[in-house]
Amino acid sequence: METHAAAATTMVLRDGVILLGAAMFFVALFRHFGLGAVLGYLVAGALIGPDGLGLVARAEDILPIADFGIVLLLFLVGLELHPARLWRLKRDIFGLGLLQVAVSGVVLAAFVYVATGLSVAAAIAIGLPLALSSTAQVLPSLRASGEINTPPGERAFSILLFQDLSIVPLITIIAALSRAAPDPLAPPGWLLALYTIGAIAFLVVAGRFVINPLFRLVGRVSERELFVVAGLFTVLASAAVMESLHLSTALGAFIAGVMLADSPYRHELEADIEPFRSILLGLFFVAIGMMLDLDAIATRPWFVLGMAAALIAIKAALLFGLARLFGMEGRRALKLGLLLSQGGEFAFVLFAAAQGAGLIAPGAASLFAAIVTVSMASTPFLMMLNDWLDRRASHRQALDLEGPAESVATSAIVVGYGRFGQTVAQMLMAKNISVTLIDSKPSQIEASGSFGAKVYYGDGLRLDLLRLAGAADARALLFCIDEANPTSRRLEGILEAFPQAAVFVRAFDRIHLIELAQTDLAGTVREVFESAVLMGREALRVFDISEEEVARVEQEYRQRDIERLVGQSKSGDLHMLKERMFGPDNALDG
Repeated sequence: METHAAAATTMVLRDGVILLGAAMFFVALFRHFGLGAVLGYLVAGALIGPDGLGLVARAEDILPIADFGIVLLLFLVGLELHPARLWRLKRDIFGLGLLQVAVSGVVLAAFVYVATGLSVAAAIAIGLPLALSSTAQVLPSLRASGEINTPPGERAFSILLFQDLSIVPLITIIAALSRAAPDPLAPPGWLLALYTIGAIAFLVVAGRFVINPLFRLVGRVSERELFVVAGLFTVLASAAVMESLHLSTALGAFIAGVMLADSPYRHELEADIEPFRSILLGLFFVAIGMMLDLDAIATRPWFVLGMAAALIAIKAALLFGLARLFGMEGRRALKLGLLLSQGGEFAFVLFAAAQGAGLIAPGAASLFAAIVTVSMASTPFLMMLNDWLDRRASHRQALDLEGPAESVATSAIVVGYGRFGQTVAQMLMAKNISVTLIDSKPSQIEASGSFGAKVYYGDGLRLDLLRLAGAADARALLFCIDEANPTSRRLEGILEAFPQAAVFVRAFDRIHLIELAQTDLAGTVREVFESAVLMGREALRVFDISEEEVARVEQEYRQRDIERLVGQSKSGDLHMLKERMFGPDNALDG
């Protein structure tokens, strides 16, 4: 018995080292080439799996644990969605989401029927799962980029959420078409629908009267380990409730997350759960890669690649049309179509159900699982295509934007209308000073226009463009660009061309400030210097240091900083007067 246990432990450790080592190597490699982590995980799994080098034998042993990564992902997404916001998305969830699953499912089933010659029942059992997209792939991307809080991101999420809700009806359809004897233990479809409604209602009530009070109690204890335990308990308990009713565990975790979205402990929960989510979701994709039937691909490579391409094209086209129907602008509709064009992880579950129901043969299940995996692997490339189309669209949009030649006479010109330039411009406008605004980013111009600001397009460092904007008559030129672009060489030409104007420059960092010191500017401002000093003052007060001493520290720091800047500018050496920096061995007396 002990020998068997020791052998099992050795096997687990060996497989763990191989899994994590391969994942680490390929994710680092693929990220280096800008292809994303998911493709790295899939390739790692395919290489070490039974159809590759055979280093790890059974992906089925890993998948149940790795599936929990999707559960944690949906819990974290739920934490970001207040119930009121979720209610606001009801039209997209039950309108756009329903149409996407229904229309895509019917069209893809018809395509499979025509392309493969399978029976109608088999085509339906394959086509409907193909309508689903990869929640595990798309949602982390939306969360990482912050797009989940934008209108296009919310629509993508709404569709994915409805797809998760549709698992129960899809399983019911497959069961209705089954040629196998029904499982006496499996509940009928109508009962599953009632279970779904009842389980969601139960989790909502439990969230309000059990989960939230639980976290208030944990918060009073103030033990981080207890927070981790409570967070994982919440996710596991909600998933277990759904699993016991043969429902989606991810949906249960999502509802639990939504119930905690208003909790003051939301951010602590996110920070504690995120590492588990990252590791388990990575293992999920490794397991998917291990399950990839390389023999099926090798036997019919053109069929697999062609069907994967057709799947992507059909779903992208249908989603584009539906998004346009729901009022989305063309470029955003295309982005949504590309984002959700791949097959999803739930297709594997539904293919297995169809195989168990006698609707498709094991070979067909493996073949279409390979097609789904290939489509998932294409997503990073589709996102690169999408970024390229975005850049082209921005360029075309820039050609249609008004240049500063259209502006009226002005007293000041602000170049760069980001977070820095907006503050500068608004302070001038507060005293009714006429200001011309220039920016080189069409997206920023569009966003500013929605707030009523008229921003002209162009490179505000070009002399000809500044002349068109009225720089020859302006009293102030303010360069608020978020880069070290206004070099002293370019600024010298501007100073010479417009000697009557006071020129102010936002310095990107200390090195940029030292470079600009050689130029006769009216003023330079380090973009984060004042805010950093302010935070330093606030931090000193925490340590019960008197206001007089706080002011003395600030004054001394500013004086030393000026001395260092002067020395650095004269010598060109960034290390000049480094002994004037405060440190553990160089504190202020008194």
